[in-house]
Amino acid sequence: MTAVLEGNWNYPTRIWAGPGRISELGAACADLGIRRPLLVTDRGLASHAMLQSALAALPAARLFADVQGNPVAKNVEAGLSAYRAGNHDGVIAFGGGSALDVGKVIAFMSGQTRPLWDFEDVGDWWTRADPAGIAAVVAVPTTAGTGSEVGRAGVILNEATHQKKIIFHPKMMPGIVISDPELTVGLPAGITAATGMDAFVHCFEAYCAPGFHPLADGVALEGMRLIKQYLPRAYANGADIEARSRMLVAASMGATAFQKGLGGVHAIAHPVGAWYGTHHGLSNAVILPYVMVHNRDAIDERMRVVARVLDLPRSDFDAVLGWVLEFRRELGIPASLAEVGVQVTQPGVIGQEAAIDPAAGGNPVPTDAAGYERLFRSAVQGDLTLAA
Repeated sequence: MTAVLEGNWNYPTRIWAGPGRISELGAACADLGIRRPLLVTDRGLASHAMLQSALAALPAARLFADVQGNPVAKNVEAGLSAYRAGNHDGVIAFGGGSALDVGKVIAFMSGQTRPLWDFEDVGDWWTRADPAGIAAVVAVPTTAGTGSEVGRAGVILNEATHQKKIIFHPKMMPGIVISDPELTVGLPAGITAATGMDAFVHCFEAYCAPGFHPLADGVALEGMRLIKQYLPRAYANGADIEARSRMLVAASMGATAFQKGLGGVHAIAHPVGAWYGTHHGLSNAVILPYVMVHNRDAIDERMRVVARVLDLPRSDFDAVLGWVLEFRRELGIPASLAEVGVQVTQPGVIGQEAAIDPAAGGNPVPTDAAGYERLFRSAVQGDLTLAA
């Protein structure tokens, strides 16, 4: 039976999914009234053939590629300068999570008069923005991990404080997403694994976050099922279009689900990324089992459902934890943060930053700075017994 790989959806925004859909980029811009787009991408994609083809099809578009991994405020500021100097009227955010986040924030800031940090996701700070000053965005993901293409926020590093800040507004959601699996075929196996595990952690933490949100829970569970089935295939064979298409969907599902909340994995990964420059998805993948053990008593009941969805032999916490550990090994994910160059040089700072990170509010077990410091140490040392 031939798999269906194409579809148009309107949840949580308009998504044009399927192989070759990048050819509709011009139509997407026209649909949103964008005539002079600024195409925002990261430095690694700037000269890539797929991006150059997209530019060639849009004569009025201009390229901005000064985006780094773990993007910082100066990337946004430089993009804003390019946007205004070119008299652009919309943004194409093209790439992985960093490019998507920066592209969305540039579009958001294009018509604002207040500084960037005035719109951090704190209380109702988003109401400070002028919604009429938010430019339209077409999002084109080239990795299957962050799900930023269906998100209403961007994560930007404040270098002055060494903190990752979430810039949020409900109207930051891209107007159209082009979800073309052919754009992800060239991803190296290691990046495929790290970004795919990022999507899994989004689904897992969203499902475990406290509160009543069965819509998010259902999306999260199906996202985990898809990732279990298709991430190993995409990892083993990058040209597997069916697997690539399903992983793009799962990534968008993870970001849709975590409107319910995230948790301790992200709370630790954010300061670890800010201080050590680690890949966000890889950090999440490494940290996950340590936070699972820490949260065991609070999530034990929910693991019965997760185990059934993942079709595990037993329906309990230990079965899910054992599967996570084996799944990571299968995907070449390191067992400790030390293996990705993180040392216990400032555990107190990581603990304090994790405790005040916005994601910490969704952790099933309220955890203070000392608790997060202990979890950080356990993840660096690769010792699950320290997390209990």
